[in-house]
Amino acid sequence: DDMPPTPTSVNYHFTRRCNYKCGFCFHTAKTSFVLPLEEAKRGLAMLKEAGMEKINFSGGEPFIQDRGEFVGQLVQFCKQELELPSVSIVSNGSLIRKQWFEKYGEYLDILAISCDSFDEDVNILIGRRQGKKNHVENLHKLRQWCREYAVAFKINSVINRFNVEEDMNEQIKALNPVRWKVFQCLLIEGENSGEDALREAEKFVISDEEFDRFLDRHKDVSCLVPESNQKMRDSYLILDEYMRFLNCRNGRKEPSKSILDVGVEAAIKFSGFDEKMFLRRGGKYVWSKADMKLDW
Repeated sequence: DDMPPTPTSVNYHFTRRCNYKCGFCFHTAKTSFVLPLEEAKRGLAMLKEAGMEKINFSGGEPFIQDRGEFVGQLVQFCKQELELPSVSIVSNGSLIRKQWFEKYGEYLDILAISCDSFDEDVNILIGRRQGKKNHVENLHKLRQWCREYAVAFKINSVINRFNVEEDMNEQIKALNPVRWKVFQCLLIEGENSGEDALREAEKFVISDEEFDRFLDRHKDVSCLVPESNQKMRDSYLILDEYMRFLNCRNGRKEPSKSILDVGVEAAIKFSGFDEKMFLRRGGKYVWSKADMKLDW
Protein backbone atom coordinates (compact mmCIF):
# COMPACT_ATOMS: atom_id res chain seq x y z
CA ASP A 1 0.00 0.00 0.00
CA ASP A 2 2.97 2.33 0.43
CA MET A 3 3.95 1.88 -3.21
CA PRO A 4 2.91 4.79 -5.46
CA PRO A 5 0.40 3.88 -8.19
CA THR A 6 1.63 3.23 -11.72
CA PRO A 7 0.55 5.92 -14.22
CA THR A 8 -0.73 3.30 -16.68
CA SER A 9 -3.23 5.68 -18.27
CA VAL A 10 -2.83 9.46 -18.04
CA ASN A 11 -5.14 12.28 -19.10
CA TYR A 12 -3.05 15.33 -19.96
CA HIS A 13 -5.13 18.53 -20.08
CA PHE A 14 -2.37 20.63 -21.65
CA THR A 15 -4.63 23.63 -22.31
CA ARG A 16 -7.69 25.03 -20.57
CA ARG A 17 -8.74 27.26 -23.46
CA CYS A 18 -11.80 26.24 -25.48
CA ASN A 19 -13.95 27.67 -28.26
CA TYR A 20 -17.15 26.14 -26.79
CA LYS A 21 -19.00 27.21 -23.65
CA CYS A 22 -20.47 23.97 -22.27
CA GLY A 23 -22.31 24.94 -19.11
CA PHE A 24 -21.23 21.88 -17.09
CA CYS A 25 -17.52 21.96 -18.07
CA PHE A 26 -15.38 20.75 -15.15
CA HIS A 27 -11.99 21.80 -16.55
CA THR A 28 -12.48 25.49 -17.26
CA ALA A 29 -10.28 28.22 -18.74
CA LYS A 30 -8.83 29.48 -15.46
CA THR A 31 -5.43 30.01 -17.15
CA SER A 32 -4.21 30.28 -20.74
CA PHE A 33 -0.85 28.67 -19.92
CA VAL A 34 0.59 25.95 -22.17
CA LEU A 35 3.99 24.35 -21.58
CA PRO A 36 6.64 24.78 -24.28
CA LEU A 37 6.58 21.77 -26.59
CA GLU A 38 9.97 20.41 -25.49
CA GLU A 39 9.02 20.62 -21.79
CA ALA A 40 5.80 18.76 -22.49
CA LYS A 41 7.79 16.06 -24.32
CA ARG A 42 10.20 15.82 -21.38
CA GLY A 43 7.31 15.22 -18.99
CA LEU A 44 5.75 12.61 -21.27
CA ALA A 45 9.07 10.75 -21.47
CA MET A 46 9.22 10.75 -17.64
CA LEU A 47 5.71 9.26 -17.49
CA LYS A 48 6.66 6.54 -20.00
CA GLU A 49 9.68 5.71 -17.83
CA ALA A 50 7.32 5.42 -14.83
CA GLY A 51 5.06 2.91 -16.62
CA MET A 52 2.62 4.91 -18.76
CA GLU A 53 1.02 2.83 -21.53
CA LYS A 54 -1.78 5.17 -22.64
CA ILE A 55 -1.85 8.95 -22.99
CA ASN A 56 -5.03 10.89 -23.60
CA PHE A 57 -4.70 14.53 -24.69
CA SER A 58 -7.54 16.74 -23.56
CA GLY A 59 -8.38 20.32 -22.63
CA GLY A 60 -10.05 22.71 -22.93
CA GLU A 61 -9.97 22.01 -26.64
CA PRO A 62 -6.71 20.32 -27.74
CA PHE A 63 -6.93 21.57 -31.33
CA ILE A 64 -7.05 25.24 -30.30
CA GLN A 65 -3.26 25.41 -29.70
CA ASP A 66 -1.37 26.22 -32.94
CA ARG A 67 -4.37 24.97 -34.97
CA GLY A 68 -3.76 21.39 -33.92
CA GLU A 69 -0.01 21.38 -34.60
CA PHE A 70 0.89 21.25 -30.91
CA VAL A 71 -1.24 18.17 -30.17
CA GLY A 72 -0.20 16.64 -33.51
CA GLN A 73 3.47 16.84 -32.61
CA LEU A 74 2.80 15.37 -29.15
CA VAL A 75 0.81 12.51 -30.69
CA GLN A 76 3.63 11.74 -33.14
CA PHE A 77 6.24 11.93 -30.36
CA CYS A 78 4.31 9.55 -28.10
CA LYS A 79 3.74 6.96 -30.82
CA GLN A 80 7.00 7.24 -32.76
CA GLU A 81 9.58 8.12 -30.09
CA LEU A 82 8.04 6.76 -26.88
CA GLU A 83 6.32 3.83 -28.68
CA LEU A 84 3.25 4.02 -26.43
CA PRO A 85 0.66 1.30 -27.09
CA SER A 86 -2.16 3.86 -27.07
CA VAL A 87 -2.37 7.55 -27.95
CA SER A 88 -5.78 9.24 -27.87
CA ILE A 89 -7.41 12.67 -28.00
CA VAL A 90 -10.70 14.00 -26.62
CA SER A 91 -12.01 16.93 -28.66
CA ASN A 92 -15.24 18.74 -29.47
CA GLY A 93 -14.24 18.18 -33.11
CA SER A 94 -15.02 21.67 -34.37
CA LEU A 95 -11.42 22.65 -35.22
CA ILE A 96 -10.18 19.38 -36.74
CA ARG A 97 -9.30 19.52 -40.43
CA LYS A 98 -8.76 16.67 -42.88
CA GLN A 99 -5.15 17.81 -43.39
CA TRP A 100 -4.49 16.99 -39.72
CA PHE A 101 -5.46 13.36 -40.33
CA GLU A 102 -3.22 13.28 -43.42
CA LYS A 103 -0.26 14.42 -41.34
CA TYR A 104 -0.83 12.78 -37.95
CA GLY A 105 -3.61 10.17 -38.31
CA GLU A 106 -1.23 7.20 -38.49
CA TYR A 107 0.10 8.03 -34.97
CA LEU A 108 -3.34 8.30 -33.32
CA ASP A 109 -5.09 5.24 -31.91
CA ILE A 110 -8.38 6.78 -30.72
CA LEU A 111 -10.23 10.02 -31.39
CA ALA A 112 -13.02 10.68 -28.90
CA ILE A 113 -15.53 13.35 -29.89
CA SER A 114 -17.76 14.91 -27.24
CA CYS A 115 -21.42 14.87 -28.26
CA ASP A 116 -24.18 15.22 -25.67
CA SER A 117 -27.21 15.32 -27.94
CA PHE A 118 -28.35 14.54 -31.45
CA ASP A 119 -30.79 17.44 -31.23
CA GLU A 120 -28.94 20.59 -32.32
CA ASP A 121 -31.22 22.79 -30.18
CA VAL A 122 -30.11 20.87 -27.09
CA ASN A 123 -26.44 21.29 -28.04
CA ILE A 124 -27.04 25.04 -28.29
CA LEU A 125 -28.72 25.05 -24.85
CA ILE A 126 -25.73 23.23 -23.37
CA GLY A 127 -23.22 25.55 -25.07
CA ARG A 128 -21.67 22.94 -27.34
CA ARG A 129 -21.55 25.11 -30.42
CA GLN A 130 -19.65 28.00 -32.01
CA GLY A 131 -21.06 30.07 -34.84
CA LYS A 132 -23.32 28.30 -37.32
CA LYS A 133 -21.44 24.98 -37.55
CA ASN A 134 -23.78 22.03 -36.91
CA HIS A 135 -22.19 19.85 -34.22
CA VAL A 136 -24.01 16.65 -35.24
CA GLU A 137 -23.23 17.04 -38.96
CA ASN A 138 -19.58 17.62 -38.07
CA LEU A 139 -19.60 14.47 -35.92
CA HIS A 140 -20.58 12.37 -38.95
CA LYS A 141 -17.84 13.98 -41.06
CA LEU A 142 -15.24 13.16 -38.40
CA ARG A 143 -16.55 9.60 -38.24
CA GLN A 144 -15.85 9.21 -41.95
CA TRP A 145 -12.34 10.67 -41.66
CA CYS A 146 -11.56 8.21 -38.86
CA ARG A 147 -12.56 5.39 -41.22
CA GLU A 148 -10.40 6.78 -44.02
CA TYR A 149 -7.31 7.23 -41.84
CA ALA A 150 -7.69 4.12 -39.64
CA VAL A 151 -8.31 5.91 -36.34
CA ALA A 152 -10.62 4.25 -33.80
CA PHE A 153 -13.67 6.46 -33.22
CA LYS A 154 -15.15 7.03 -29.77
CA ILE A 155 -18.00 9.22 -28.47
CA ASN A 156 -18.18 10.89 -25.05
CA SER A 157 -21.54 12.12 -23.72
CA VAL A 158 -22.27 13.99 -20.49
CA ILE A 159 -25.77 13.12 -19.31
CA ASN A 160 -27.43 16.16 -17.77
CA ARG A 161 -30.75 17.91 -17.19
CA PHE A 162 -31.16 18.81 -20.89
CA ASN A 163 -30.52 15.40 -22.49
CA VAL A 164 -31.45 12.86 -19.79
CA GLU A 165 -34.77 11.96 -21.50
CA GLU A 166 -33.25 11.61 -24.98
CA ASP A 167 -33.17 8.28 -26.84
CA MET A 168 -29.81 8.02 -28.64
CA ASN A 169 -29.97 4.31 -29.55
CA GLU A 170 -30.45 4.73 -33.28
CA GLN A 171 -27.82 7.44 -33.78
CA ILE A 172 -25.12 5.71 -31.71
CA LYS A 173 -25.65 2.39 -33.47
CA ALA A 174 -25.41 4.15 -36.86
CA LEU A 175 -22.12 5.85 -35.92
CA ASN A 176 -20.80 2.58 -34.47
CA PRO A 177 -18.04 3.91 -32.18
CA VAL A 178 -15.60 1.50 -30.51
CA ARG A 179 -16.74 2.97 -27.16
CA TRP A 180 -19.57 5.26 -26.10
CA LYS A 181 -18.49 6.80 -22.79
CA VAL A 182 -21.54 8.04 -20.88
CA PHE A 183 -20.75 10.29 -17.92
CA GLN A 184 -23.09 11.49 -15.19
CA CYS A 185 -22.80 15.29 -14.94
CA LEU A 186 -20.24 15.98 -12.18
CA LEU A 187 -19.75 19.02 -9.91
CA ILE A 188 -16.18 20.05 -9.10
CA GLU A 189 -15.85 22.96 -6.68
CA GLY A 190 -13.80 25.82 -8.11
CA GLU A 191 -14.40 24.65 -11.69
CA ASN A 192 -18.16 24.41 -12.29
CA SER A 193 -19.48 24.96 -8.76
CA GLY A 194 -18.83 27.40 -5.90
CA GLU A 195 -17.88 31.06 -5.56
CA ASP A 196 -14.57 30.93 -7.43
CA ALA A 197 -15.90 28.83 -10.34
CA LEU A 198 -16.12 29.99 -13.97
CA ARG A 199 -19.23 27.84 -14.56
CA GLU A 200 -22.41 27.20 -12.58
CA ALA A 201 -23.35 23.63 -13.41
CA GLU A 202 -25.95 23.05 -10.68
CA LYS A 203 -28.83 23.41 -13.15
CA PHE A 204 -27.35 20.56 -15.25
CA VAL A 205 -27.10 18.01 -12.41
CA ILE A 206 -29.21 14.82 -12.46
CA SER A 207 -29.86 12.23 -9.77
CA ASP A 208 -28.38 8.73 -9.69
CA GLU A 209 -31.86 7.37 -10.44
CA GLU A 210 -32.24 9.54 -13.54
CA PHE A 211 -28.80 8.47 -14.75
CA ASP A 212 -29.72 4.81 -14.21
CA ARG A 213 -32.92 5.27 -16.23
CA PHE A 214 -30.91 6.73 -19.13
CA LEU A 215 -28.54 3.76 -18.97
CA ASP A 216 -31.44 1.32 -18.90
CA ARG A 217 -32.93 2.95 -22.01
CA HIS A 218 -29.62 2.33 -23.82
CA LYS A 219 -28.71 -1.07 -22.37
CA ASP A 220 -28.78 -2.71 -25.82
CA VAL A 221 -25.95 -0.51 -27.13
CA SER A 222 -23.01 -2.90 -26.92
CA CYS A 223 -20.30 -0.19 -26.86
CA LEU A 224 -21.85 1.68 -23.90
CA VAL A 225 -19.40 2.41 -21.05
CA PRO A 226 -21.24 4.12 -18.17
CA GLU A 227 -19.49 6.27 -15.56
CA SER A 228 -21.34 7.52 -12.52
CA ASN A 229 -19.98 10.32 -10.31
CA GLN A 230 -18.65 7.72 -7.88
CA LYS A 231 -16.66 5.89 -10.59
CA MET A 232 -15.28 9.06 -12.14
CA ARG A 233 -14.07 11.04 -9.17
CA ASP A 234 -10.95 9.11 -8.10
CA SER A 235 -10.28 6.75 -11.00
CA TYR A 236 -8.60 9.13 -13.44
CA LEU A 237 -5.03 10.34 -13.41
CA ILE A 238 -5.44 13.94 -14.47
CA LEU A 239 -2.42 16.04 -15.36
CA ASP A 240 -2.99 19.78 -15.70
CA GLU A 241 -1.30 22.36 -17.91
CA TYR A 242 1.68 22.57 -15.51
CA MET A 243 1.97 18.76 -15.42
CA ARG A 244 0.60 18.59 -11.89
CA PHE A 245 -1.62 15.67 -10.87
CA LEU A 246 -5.07 16.86 -9.77
CA ASN A 247 -6.59 15.23 -6.68
CA CYS A 248 -10.43 15.28 -6.82
CA ARG A 249 -11.10 13.30 -3.63
CA ASN A 250 -12.47 16.29 -1.70
CA GLY A 251 -14.68 17.54 -4.53
CA ARG A 252 -12.07 20.05 -5.69
CA LYS A 253 -9.02 19.74 -7.96
CA GLU A 254 -6.08 20.00 -5.60
CA PRO A 255 -2.75 20.02 -7.50
CA SER A 256 0.40 18.12 -6.64
CA LYS A 257 3.78 19.60 -7.46
CA SER A 258 4.75 19.35 -11.13
CA ILE A 259 6.33 16.11 -12.26
CA LEU A 260 8.88 18.33 -14.07
CA ASP A 261 10.06 19.63 -10.67
CA VAL A 262 9.76 16.64 -8.32
CA GLY A 263 9.48 13.60 -10.60
CA VAL A 264 6.53 11.29 -11.29
CA GLU A 265 6.81 9.14 -8.15
CA ALA A 266 6.76 12.08 -5.72
CA ALA A 267 3.93 13.88 -7.53
CA ILE A 268 1.67 10.86 -8.04
CA LYS A 269 1.50 10.17 -4.28
CA PHE A 270 -0.70 13.27 -3.99
CA SER A 271 -2.95 12.39 -6.95
CA GLY A 272 -5.69 10.66 -4.93
CA PHE A 273 -5.75 8.03 -7.68
CA ASP A 274 -7.75 4.88 -6.90
CA GLU A 275 -6.06 2.20 -8.98
CA LYS A 276 -8.62 -0.46 -8.00
CA MET A 277 -11.54 1.72 -9.13
CA PHE A 278 -9.67 2.47 -12.37
CA LEU A 279 -9.54 -1.27 -13.09
CA ARG A 280 -13.10 -1.89 -11.83
CA ARG A 281 -14.59 0.73 -14.17
CA GLY A 282 -12.81 -0.92 -17.13
CA GLY A 283 -10.13 1.75 -17.42
CA LYS A 284 -7.79 -0.77 -19.02
CA TYR A 285 -9.12 -2.21 -22.28
CA VAL A 286 -7.95 -2.99 -25.82
CA TRP A 287 -6.73 0.54 -26.51
CA SER A 288 -4.17 0.11 -29.30
CA LYS A 289 -5.67 0.22 -32.79
CA ALA A 290 -3.17 -2.46 -33.83
CA ASP A 291 -5.01 -4.88 -31.49
CA MET A 292 -8.56 -3.82 -32.40
CA LYS A 293 -10.48 -5.92 -34.88
CA LEU A 294 -11.91 -2.95 -36.73
CA ASP A 295 -13.60 -2.64 -40.09
CA TRP A 296 -11.99 0.59 -41.24
